[in-house]
Amino acid sequence: MVLKAQVAAMFPIRDHNPSGKTPYVTYALLIANVAIFVMYWSAYPDDRALFQFFLEWGMVPQLVTGGVQQHTVFTSMFLHGGWLHLAGNMLFLWIFGDNIEDEMGHIWFLIFYLACGVGAAFIHILADPSSTVPTVGASGAIAGVMGGYLLLFPKARVDIFFFFIIFFRIFPVPAWITLCAWLALQFFGGFSSPDPDGGGVAYWAHVGGFAVGLALTVPLFLRLGGTAFWDKTDGHPPHPEAKYKYVSSTIPRVTRR
Repeated sequence: MVLKAQVAAMFPIRDHNPSGKTPYVTYALLIANVAIFVMYWSAYPDDRALFQFFLEWGMVPQLVTGGVQQHTVFTSMFLHGGWLHLAGNMLFLWIFGDNIEDEMGHIWFLIFYLACGVGAAFIHILADPSSTVPTVGASGAIAGVMGGYLLLFPKARVDIFFFFIIFFRIFPVPAWITLCAWLALQFFGGFSSPDPDGGGVAYWAHVGGFAVGLALTVPLFLRLGGTAFWDKTDGHPPHPEAKYKYVSSTIPRVTRR
């Protein structure tokens, strides 16, 4: 959540349950997204040329509904509109992807990730099929990962970085609070924006990806035992928790006189 002029900010930075196995697909997706971004961003210093690139490889709802550029439903999820856009998406993938991959397995996690991205794309198209604005970003697919994480590990601890003017602090909260708050912000943005495209943010793609990811995780959840899985793991990933050292703020306290 970001307030005006960056006076305050709050966002997740890590969870407390690293995966039990090496998350090869998560690593590969991180590398692929960063590598692709570097390749095209450095090659297009001209904003007009970059926009033309996004028109060709980003997803334009009007073109897709017209039967043109169907491939962009896939290619758009590996493109980003800037360094901050890329960094934010990769941070969320890094936090939530490894545990989902651990439970699904490498191949099924890759299929799941791509299916969430495609599902998010189609929800975005349904929200505004006549839009001529190119859509790029992995956030729809990553939202699906977050939906799966909410179902499997609702009580996992996630560290939140909170910043307000000159005060900052890291504190842990249950995953369900973090993820439900994020989802609520997407609904708020989608309903409150006068622009069907969300003023530059594909809110309904985020909501759609989250819903698709949660739905696609239900069969795995049932195979693991359903609520019995929660009872067994207490809603946490079934791995030992990581121990992080919290460093207190060095900012001196100021009292009123």
